[in-house]
Amino acid sequence: MKHFQTTLSVLAISAAVFGTPALAQEKLRMTVATGHPAVFLWVKHFNQTFIPTLEAELAKTGEVEIEWTEAYGGTLVKLGGEAQAMQDGLIDVGQAMGVFDPANMGILNMTYSMPFGPVDPVLVTAAAEHALMETDGFLDQLADTTGVVYIGGGIAIDGYNIASTKALSTREDMAGVKISGAGPNLSWLDGTNAVGVQGSYVSFYNDIKTGVSDGLIGWITANAPSKIWEVAPYYNKVNFGAMYIGGIGVSQSRWDTLSDSTKDAFKVAAKAYQDAYFAEQAANIEAGTRGMLDGGGEVVEFDDAERNAWISEMANPVTAWSEAARARGEPVDELLAAYVAYLKDAGFTFPRDYLAE
Repeated sequence: MKHFQTTLSVLAISAAVFGTPALAQEKLRMTVATGHPAVFLWVKHFNQTFIPTLEAELAKTGEVEIEWTEAYGGTLVKLGGEAQAMQDGLIDVGQAMGVFDPANMGILNMTYSMPFGPVDPVLVTAAAEHALMETDGFLDQLADTTGVVYIGGGIAIDGYNIASTKALSTREDMAGVKISGAGPNLSWLDGTNAVGVQGSYVSFYNDIKTGVSDGLIGWITANAPSKIWEVAPYYNKVNFGAMYIGGIGVSQSRWDTLSDSTKDAFKVAAKAYQDAYFAEQAANIEAGTRGMLDGGGEVVEFDDAERNAWISEMANPVTAWSEAARARGEPVDELLAAYVAYLKDAGFTFPRDYLAE
């Protein structure tokens, strides 16, 4: 009994002097994977920003340490398969992006259904995430449907325009011109007599070089590394707008096992990822534009009156997307109304009231 009391006294003194002993740190193994390679900023900053920031945040409490497996460029999941891989428990963290995964994340394509919007990717993303997060119950519904918890880190592609082999400043200039684009982007050509050609940045350069198409719908930070101006020197500022593509998702089955403080750390890391992406994107837009001009490219301003006529005469691009979202039981009307209202409060009004039609 005397030995037992002595042991208790030693423990009591130790606790008083050194504080209560910390609980053992939990070590987790997690996998982050993407279909895109790290040359894309939205992949690069998983490794360079998201993971280091998360590790720093977790170190503040010492509750959790994560051992990461990183698999980029389709080595584990194919492009557009990230959400399904999270749902299946194959990966823990990935990208929730509608433009690459319309089957699971099509609701995130709201901005693609509303072209000729703001050209500022930061504003577009802020408006989109406001709509997603402020629409009552939407993110819970998304998680229940897809098995993916959206934690923020939303990003947008810088403004879409048309690069081509000839200068385009009017719709008459566009008549018969074959313009490559991906998926829903081709519908933006309605209201012109241009001819849409399905393609991607994998094929754009060679398609233009070989005459399959005469140009492309794209953006400067993707045109630059591809040196698109070598085959399509005219960068025609039709100003389709910047497009929100999605953010960071975590497998719901994994998310539900995390403590509140760990979840908070993930959200801090997602915000740091977003900030780093936009900072580098802004620098790349400037550098890409300079590279294009130095390489012989030319910026062509599209006529304002022609642009307005184009917008007014094109089939309402919201209609088909909204009908598909309603069929899935998604609160599309609330989302779009919140998106438009946020932009209006920020000083931007769409040249056409898509939602009133």
